Amino acid sequence: MVLTASEVAPARRVLSTLVQFVCAAVVAAAVAGVGLFAFARVQWPAFNSSNVTQAITTVLQVAALAVLAVSVWMLRRHRWPLAARVLSWAGLSALVTVTLGMPLAATKLYLHGISVDQEFRTEYLTRFTDSAALHDMTYTDLPPFYPAGWFWVGGRVANVLGMDGWEAFKPYAIASLAVAAAIAAVLWSELVRSDLAVLVTTATTAIVLAYGSPEPYGAVIALLLPAALVLAWGAFAPVRVSGSDRYRKRARQGWGAVVGTGLFLGLAATFYTLYLGLAAFAVVVMAVVAGALAWRAAGTWRATIPVLIRLAVIAAISVLVALIVWLPFALDVLGGASLAGSGTATHYLPDAGARLPLPMFHASLIGLLCLLGTVWLVGRASSSRRAQALGLGVVAVYLWCLASMAVTAIGTTLLAFRLEVILLVLLGAAGTFAFVDFTRWIVLTTSENRRVRWSLVTVGALGALAFTQNIPQVLTGEITLAYTDTDGNGERADQRPPGAASYFAEVDETITSQLGRDRDDIVVLTADTTFLAYYPYYGFQALTSHYANPLADFPARAAAIAEWSELGTPDELLAAWDAAPWRAPDAVVFRQNAEGYTLRLAEDVYPNDPNVRRYTVTFPKALFDDPRFIVTEVGPFVVVTRAEAA
Repeated sequence: MVLTASEVAPARRVLSTLVQFVCAAVVAAAVAGVGLFAFARVQWPAFNSSNVTQAITTVLQVAALAVLAVSVWMLRRHRWPLAARVLSWAGLSALVTVTLGMPLAATKLYLHGISVDQEFRTEYLTRFTDSAALHDMTYTDLPPFYPAGWFWVGGRVANVLGMDGWEAFKPYAIASLAVAAAIAAVLWSELVRSDLAVLVTTATTAIVLAYGSPEPYGAVIALLLPAALVLAWGAFAPVRVSGSDRYRKRARQGWGAVVGTGLFLGLAATFYTLYLGLAAFAVVVMAVVAGALAWRAAGTWRATIPVLIRLAVIAAISVLVALIVWLPFALDVLGGASLAGSGTATHYLPDAGARLPLPMFHASLIGLLCLLGTVWLVGRASSSRRAQALGLGVVAVYLWCLASMAVTAIGTTLLAFRLEVILLVLLGAAGTFAFVDFTRWIVLTTSENRRVRWSLVTVGALGALAFTQNIPQVLTGEITLAYTDTDGNGERADQRPPGAASYFAEVDETITSQLGRDRDDIVVLTADTTFLAYYPYYGFQALTSHYANPLADFPARAAAIAEWSELGTPDELLAAWDAAPWRAPDAVVFRQNAEGYTLRLAEDVYPNDPNVRRYTVTFPKALFDDPRFIVTEVGPFVVVTRAEAA
């Protein structure tokens, strides 16, 4: 079989794009690795107690933006295009590395330290650093429920490098964002002019760094989403032709976009379920609009069949990719595993989730960019596929927000507040296109006056710099926690006295020496679940029900713990442990007070905000006054192990 020229060209383009993806990822990883290594060689002052790191960050950001400006100029002038692309990948990855890596240079923790959400994320990475098997982050003998893709890759990288999971979290998060930015530039370059691709990627990268970087696995998807939606619309949108047949669907074109969209949705499914839901919903909205246009043009519903076929292919591809991480959980559920007590992951409604986000009316640089984007989306809705795709994405976000507020009436939400960064990225991408178009129109109306052109370019460059250098200030709270939380070495990066976590190493030594088993063969019951983020023990109970695997039956476990605390003798406690439907604790890490040994647990109290109520369960000391238990005091902790388990 001999391929025609029309068939060879798309195949070559696909191969070229794949090669660029790989090369961009390698360049970005190398730049991030070199940058982070260099930062770590210097004893920097803490960001929250000195302005030195902010000053160095600004200088390096200017350098990164200058590299990007040179690459845009080269691409615009068609000079050394290959070198220009490599330069753009290096500039984007450098921008990510210096913006996050320099403010965090004096700490080993990532944004938000090891607090709350970052605690369970670190625990997840630690799990896959210890083992490549798809296990739940906390509970033994359960498949993962939260998408494992980003964490699995990070854990395997940490394992190869010989690093602990908690210590690898920061460099891996920064490097993965750098790689995602470079890959986004490649994807955009397949959809728009190369110089414009660099500009829009720079803008969206800066926005994600400012508002999405504390959640790095979601930020990776957010960086790719705008370009992916433009790609998806290319799979559905009709082609204008002359003559009586106003619209016709492409017979052989667009299937690359179909495959690409399916792969992106599959990637989102392995990284972040919420962003998958929004992206899939946006794709369905696009299919509905495209189908309606085809029906209207052809006058028959049969014209929608090609659209439905492409949507089905996208869904099939995405499901196949998603099964890479979801298959074990799906098999357990299909096998009859109970989902008792599930559903609380969506039980959160902060103030931001009760109102529609309207960033285009904020008095700030991001507000101005979003306003420009909004005007451009409306003005170019009938003439630009980019505007149509991004506009449908914005519509999908607002519909999701309205649906999330509506379902509060039945006791749940769709976590719409977490989509604000997606809205900012979509409007920011539109705003970048708007600035370029408006600049061109203004230059044309002034007879291409060079002074006007350079004035507008200068305004755009200064605006980019002003926004970028302020990113560390936007992230001040998250950066501060990275310096004030106690890390896995028992140290605080701001050189202040560490917290109770400084005793975790001794707690770990106590448990392993007394039980004589590997950590991943030990179940620990503790309310100080940060301990599980630093060491790959399995836990008996998660931090809260919102992060717990629905197969684990969080409410029943909490009730069992409370019942155990009311027992009267060691025999009754051991019998209760042995009769429990779950593997019983091999060790318990308590806090101590005058009344006994305590565990501070949590329960869901949605629709209240905060949605978690903390309560204390106290075990009488007499319950463990038995030769079958070994009780050891370690700082503020009391470690209890089962002697017979040794």
